[in-house]
Amino acid sequence: MPSEFTGKHVTVAGLGVSGVPAAKVLHGLGAHVTVVNDGDDERARAQAAELEALGVTVRLGDGDTLPEGTELIVTAPGWKPTKPLFTAAGQAGVPVWGDVELAWRLRGLDGRKPAPWLAVTGTNGKTTTVQMLASILKAAGLRTAAVGNIGVSLLDAVTGEEEYDVLAVELSSYQLHWAPSLRAHSAAVLNLAPDHLDWHGSMEAYAADKGRIYEGNQVACVYNVDATDKPSTEDLVRAADVEEGCRAIGFTLGTPGPSQLGVVEGLLVDRAFVEDRQKNAQELAEVSDVDPPAPHNIANALAAAGLARAFGVSAAAVRDGLRAFTPDAHRIAHVADVDGVAYVDDSKATNTHATEASLAAYESIVWIAGGLAKGATFDELVTGAAKRLRGAVLIGADRALIREALARHAPEVPVVDLDRTDTGAMLQAVQEARRLARPGDTVLLAPACASMDMFTNYNQRGDAFAQAVRELGA
Repeated sequence: MPSEFTGKHVTVAGLGVSGVPAAKVLHGLGAHVTVVNDGDDERARAQAAELEALGVTVRLGDGDTLPEGTELIVTAPGWKPTKPLFTAAGQAGVPVWGDVELAWRLRGLDGRKPAPWLAVTGTNGKTTTVQMLASILKAAGLRTAAVGNIGVSLLDAVTGEEEYDVLAVELSSYQLHWAPSLRAHSAAVLNLAPDHLDWHGSMEAYAADKGRIYEGNQVACVYNVDATDKPSTEDLVRAADVEEGCRAIGFTLGTPGPSQLGVVEGLLVDRAFVEDRQKNAQELAEVSDVDPPAPHNIANALAAAGLARAFGVSAAAVRDGLRAFTPDAHRIAHVADVDGVAYVDDSKATNTHATEASLAAYESIVWIAGGLAKGATFDELVTGAAKRLRGAVLIGADRALIREALARHAPEVPVVDLDRTDTGAMLQAVQEARRLARPGDTVLLAPACASMDMFTNYNQRGDAFAQAVRELGA
């Protein structure tokens, strides 16, 4: 069946988890597809061969030149807006979409009613919140999936054979930057803290891209009442152009006001989606239904509940969905207790904001940290956590930045600086942490840094930590 893409010359920028599916879908819709890619390694050549067998043109090692005749670019989300390819596209009047924008425009192309999107972004907690939301929606008997930046392709979700009632969608700032026409049923921004500023250019640009998730919302813009950063998530709601009748719904770890969800005497409660919200509240779940019940994870649960309630889900389904949810590995995962000391893997805490939340969950900590800082500074993080630190063990390429912050703001905290960036350093780090710890302490891997200086990804880093802990207890 002809589509708006039939005969259109489309350039797909970047191979990988988004580029290959986009190229295949566009080719299947009758577009003339050319893929450009910066790299020319073995993996890229294998992907290129797969696409070329379908009739797709692939240019490896040249991601900066705009192919002649290009009418549309569909880019991998991580490609920076400053790339020469996009400069050339702007000069030629060629629009640039991301894979999320493409997926949004392909909804309903096969004649099926498009599933509404409940969308989540934020510096931290996106994946957990989207997984909680999907669990709640499933508990309500809805056909759903957790998709987007979470690893399941949105393109697959909107073009596949399975039909959905609603989708729980995780979106990164990169994806939102390239998604100009996205209009969610309801959306949440969990928090804002400096991250990926090398890509966005400034905190203001980063926040603006996050705020795109609220544009055109139909029912609810869910925001973090407790956020103190500026701009705040509430500021982004105020700036958004939404549909008539769309409501601002806050979530807080304190007692909620009208049009908010919050916590009262160990209960998650809703004062937003109830009759006479000035006087009434609806119990949703107990704090103990959230796993783990750390403060930032309770906030995630409230945000997920807010989106689900905006979609009409019952209080019972919120409770049942939260009880059924199992957190991912490497996210505040309790590995073992050894000699009265708890060992916790939060390898997914790859920036200071995530690590701040992780450190706040424990009273006395031996902190294992370090890696690639991505331009971050650590003074504020260390200042806030100093009273909780029994000691610190530092690893990775940028560990000196953390060591210097500790010297400035927590000089009494003993620090072990491991001058190693090999994967075997984790075993020594755990051994040093054991030496510093006392019964009742928590040895916490919350690196506040990316992992690629020493490991393939944060998963491998967390696995190395868990293996080292197991060797302690052997």
